[in-house]
Amino acid sequence: MVSAVLPKLKEPSVIPGFGTTLGFTLFYLSAIVLIPLGALVLRAAGLGLSEFLTLAGDPRTLAALKLSFLASLAAASINAVFGLLVAWVLVRYDFFGRRLIDAIIDLPFALPTAVAGIALTSLYAPNGWIGGVLEPLGLKVAYTPIGVVVALTFVGLPFVVRTVEPVLRDLDREVEEASATLGAGRLATVTRVVLPALLPALLTGYALALARAIGEYGSVIFIAGNIPYVSEIAPLLIVIRLEEYNYAAATAVAAEMLAIAFLMLLAINLIQAYSRRRFGHAA
Repeated sequence: MVSAVLPKLKEPSVIPGFGTTLGFTLFYLSAIVLIPLGALVLRAAGLGLSEFLTLAGDPRTLAALKLSFLASLAAASINAVFGLLVAWVLVRYDFFGRRLIDAIIDLPFALPTAVAGIALTSLYAPNGWIGGVLEPLGLKVAYTPIGVVVALTFVGLPFVVRTVEPVLRDLDREVEEASATLGAGRLATVTRVVLPALLPALLTGYALALARAIGEYGSVIFIAGNIPYVSEIAPLLIVIRLEEYNYAAATAVAAEMLAIAFLMLLAINLIQAYSRRRFGHAA
């Protein structure tokens, strides 16, 4: 009776090794993730509440945090839309150059972030190929918050495409045909059949792109211009504080980033869990 109430620690398996693998997993997770983050939290707690609030409420710090997180949200949202479209084209259509485009999607994974930042800056600077066209129109990208969004969009696109692509490939086309047979139009089929099935994977890609954007540094510092209160991101501000030997301020900014990022990712994961329960059978 008791065994029926208590949850099982593990499911029976033909292959042994649950205890060993679980122990290694916990050790690796603690050594790589939990211990460093715990040290940061302890260091921030050692500042004292009044000092932490003073450092965390610095106007320059708040401006950098606002830019980092709002730009990350904007970039992840853009990637969620266009990443879905790119995945749809790569999966559903066969055309000349498809494999080349498919390979280019992974380029931000392999390209050093500093190289990406320099390339984007040369393109979107006022004298660049794209920036030179936009500048007469009154649109300035480089050395503005828009440039930060452009860089974060560049590095985050593969996360959405590669997360949605396998789910879209496994989606049964007969379900769409059945929807059309029952009288649903194309828009109704997409919104009521296809998108609910893709929503959990899309949210996963969104979370991955958001997490990458929040911590991005190399590809942003060149195109951002790093102007305080305008285009200075929080990771750069942490580096600046460390170079000034102001470890207390660097710790406060890092702790703020950790708390905000944790809350944002937690909210996304809760939404993702709800979508899996709500649309799990559709996937």
